[in-house]
Amino acid sequence: MNRNSVGLVVFLVLFVLVLSGCQKDVTLFEKGSFPKRLSEWNVFFVKNNSLTLNEGVVAYDLNTPLFTDYAHKLRTIWVPADKSGTYSENSDIELPIGSIVTKTFFYPRNGEQLLMTNDESSDFNSVGLDMANVRLIETRLMVRLENGWQGLPYVWNETQDEAFLEIAGDAISLNLSSADGNKKVRYDIQYSIPDFNQCQACHIENLKTKEMGLIGVKVRHLNKAYSHLHKSLDQLEHMVKLGILSELPNTLPMNSDWKISHSNQTELNHKARSYLDINCGHCHNPTGAGDTSGLFLHMGETNLLKLGRCKPPVAAGQGTGGRLVSIQPGDAAGSILSYRMQSLDLGAMMPELGRSTVHIEGVQVIAEWIDAMEGGC
Repeated sequence: MNRNSVGLVVFLVLFVLVLSGCQKDVTLFEKGSFPKRLSEWNVFFVKNNSLTLNEGVVAYDLNTPLFTDYAHKLRTIWVPADKSGTYSENSDIELPIGSIVTKTFFYPRNGEQLLMTNDESSDFNSVGLDMANVRLIETRLMVRLENGWQGLPYVWNETQDEAFLEIAGDAISLNLSSADGNKKVRYDIQYSIPDFNQCQACHIENLKTKEMGLIGVKVRHLNKAYSHLHKSLDQLEHMVKLGILSELPNTLPMNSDWKISHSNQTELNHKARSYLDINCGHCHNPTGAGDTSGLFLHMGETNLLKLGRCKPPVAAGQGTGGRLVSIQPGDAAGSILSYRMQSLDLGAMMPELGRSTVHIEGVQVIAEWIDAMEGGC
């Protein structure tokens, strides 16, 4: 080999080393050694003004997402090599030890205006987020350790080049504008980033075991087209092909997208139940934090009384707004459920965490559902 050939080989080796040094593998940390900087996990990185996913990290979406003050979300899953998640009959997905699930909260923006919109169709490309068009707020990590899931909140700085661990949570004042850019319609909100105890309040779905779990990573929420690649791919099939999930049964449950139009009462019922399931069902179920209320809003509930129809509250108070039952058929305005969804009073509002404003369109869906119910109490 002549000198020129040797020089070319050395150059190529160095070039490969430089490239590999720019993008490190996803890094796992044990409890007690969690890094202060989000970037140290190497789940994603900032490159060319884009929040780009690392190799092996996969974005996912939900049929109906949890409402958080109109924030949009980039959700990702990473599973260690040669491992995969498994399906259980209650539609949960059991991810292996070492898995990392993230949810990055952000707002689309028009210049300096942060937009209040339910439209997420232009948020993503096949790589990640275009940071020129978004304001990053926080990234929440859920890490599967040997003793269960650990939640970690990271808050993004103003320059959007790093997020920092804030175990105690945080609060950020934001001003949102209507999606049509009308500056006259503005909403001042106090966006709340949960502390560790608040993370547990939502993610502990079984008060007996006290174990944290995942809210959105359930088959019924994930069973949909894979929109992040802008292709007509089934999201669950895509995850199976990538090895993130093991083989799944042919017949799977599927929640509805609350934003889609409906043509009959059955479709409206499924849409409303899907909205309540993701927003309320993780607490309002027989083993959750809302079990003492006797109001169960998870998708599996079939008892209409427990679902709220003609159900009086366990304890009367300001949370009722003077209404007598959770759901008064044909009368959303006279139903406690609708009242609490519209309230911003800390003693009445539901959900208690995750919002400082009212999800106007979500309230309308539930009101339409209740108003369409026949019969009385």
